Amino acid sequence: MEFVNEIKNELVNHMIPFWNSMRDDECGGYYGFLSENIELNKDYPKGCILNSRILWFYSNAYALLKDEKLKDNARHAYEFLRDHFLDEKEGGVYWSVDREGNPVDDSKHTYCQAFAIYGLASYYAITDEDEDVLYLAYELFDVIEKRMRDEGGYLEAFNKDFTPASNEKLSENGVMATRTMNTLLHVLEAYTELYRVDQALNVKDKIEEMLGIFTKHMVNYDLGRQEVFFDHDYNTLIDLYSYGHDIETSWLLDRTLDVLNEKEYTDKVRPILHTIGENILDRAFDGNALYNEAENGKIDHRRIWWVQCESIIGFTNMYQATKDEKYLDAAKSIWKFTNEYIIDKRKGAEWHSELTGENVVITTKPIVDEWKCPYHNGRMCIEMIKRLG
Repeated sequence: MEFVNEIKNELVNHMIPFWNSMRDDECGGYYGFLSENIELNKDYPKGCILNSRILWFYSNAYALLKDEKLKDNARHAYEFLRDHFLDEKEGGVYWSVDREGNPVDDSKHTYCQAFAIYGLASYYAITDEDEDVLYLAYELFDVIEKRMRDEGGYLEAFNKDFTPASNEKLSENGVMATRTMNTLLHVLEAYTELYRVDQALNVKDKIEEMLGIFTKHMVNYDLGRQEVFFDHDYNTLIDLYSYGHDIETSWLLDRTLDVLNEKEYTDKVRPILHTIGENILDRAFDGNALYNEAENGKIDHRRIWWVQCESIIGFTNMYQATKDEKYLDAAKSIWKFTNEYIIDKRKGAEWHSELTGENVVITTKPIVDEWKCPYHNGRMCIEMIKRLG
């Protein structure tokens, strides 16, 4: 398909060269900040989420393209994670370090541990099964399971010594959440990748437990969506419809079901995912792009880079499941919009982060920071090439 060729060209000739340029060969890892004005701040802190997602990106790009430079860039990210983000005394990974690798924010967040596992598992798959990499992934798995959850499921934020902390990092829209859909989703994503590469039964058990939490607590069956922020007892804290997270969940959990390969869970969960995907097409797609979210019924019309990426994959996944061309047409339209408005054609740039509802670039949002990385857009490219290329 022509649009998949365009996506592959974006990956190979734009995205990969850009992230190659963000490699810090002097201090290790990758630079942590590039402004919308294409101004590189070499001394900006390096976030573990950014580094882990870069590790994931290069590992999967190498698995697809077999370019040894990609494998070397993955190694570069792995070594910085291993040598600088890992707290060898208390366990777990820090939120961020300075350019040289000294802790800046030594807090421990479940979400952050999950992305480290995600990157490590993918890297393990391209290293001829380096057991040191797998061992580190399981160390972090044990940290989450033994220190970052309770009998009801996964908690969120902790200090360096794993005493509870407030959850500003994963709370938004004026609420402070004890549990979040977002953290559960990405712990599940990380464990799915770990189970894919190693098939450990204890990981499988936790995946099945999380699917139970998802079906019991995350899904609002009356509204056909997920809830987002919760108190300790899973009471929802806000009327928020996160369009991007819903379409992301619709295909990520479908992937989990494929990896798990258990009919009981597939039969129970997949229809929920397809309902969520269908509702997003009906409620959030304007014919060109996906809106951001709706709070108390009021739609936020901003076009966010990662939301478009997840909708391209999600609608393609719906097309492959249903053979209904409307989903493929939506994926093609969102790619066309993304290519025209969100991909940044300036020399030395990558993708804009956000646009207004009128498609004007929001210049206060950087090109690279601890959240803005090659995870969503890189994954979109890789998924589309693998699915339709």
